[in-house]
Amino acid sequence: MWDWNGTLFHDMDAVIGATNASFAELGLPPITLDRYRELYCVPVPRFYERLIGRLPTDAEWAVMDAAFHRHYWTLAESCGLAEGAAELLAARRAAGATQSLCSLAQHDRLLPLITLHGITDHFVRVDGRTGPSGGGKAAQMARHLAGLDIAVERVVVIGDALDDAAAAEHVGAHAVLYTGGSNSRASLETAGVPVVDTLSEAVEHAERITG
Repeated sequence: MWDWNGTLFHDMDAVIGATNASFAELGLPPITLDRYRELYCVPVPRFYERLIGRLPTDAEWAVMDAAFHRHYWTLAESCGLAEGAAELLAARRAAGATQSLCSLAQHDRLLPLITLHGITDHFVRVDGRTGPSGGGKAAQMARHLAGLDIAVERVVVIGDALDDAAAAEHVGAHAVLYTGGSNSRASLETAGVPVVDTLSEAVEHAERITG
């Protein structure tokens, strides 16, 4: 089971640009990629608390969330897949492996994007977010798994955030975490699951886990 943002989709430049644009609308200073990766967590308002020293008010969160998504989807147009992602997906499909995509990206935005990158046919199921933004992934992952005809102990989640590992543990799946996205290696290593620097390494670990 693949994550999208920060994993298959190399969009951290868009994420940082949109975050800083949303901060600017509230008069907050910009952050660097390293700072973002050090502090990122979900639910997202808690992440903002780490950044600005307090939880945003409901009004501030509404402004920041709307601004982030407005800027993100514009900036995402210039982002591409992570290095080697298209080839890995194609090879796994050719080998008869089952792959799915579970993302917190807005579902109706996600589908055209994966179509644009020509990878839709590699997945047996694709689920993006359909409810409010800002929350964690566990409930969505459980719904995603309910739609797959596979034993959960055979599922390996490949993602870029601690929340991916937490959601995998919640549903009884395995996890491998990739350092190219939203969390630093030091943060990811606290999850107690394999941490890798490339998607090819992630697939190798997944194959070993499932035998």
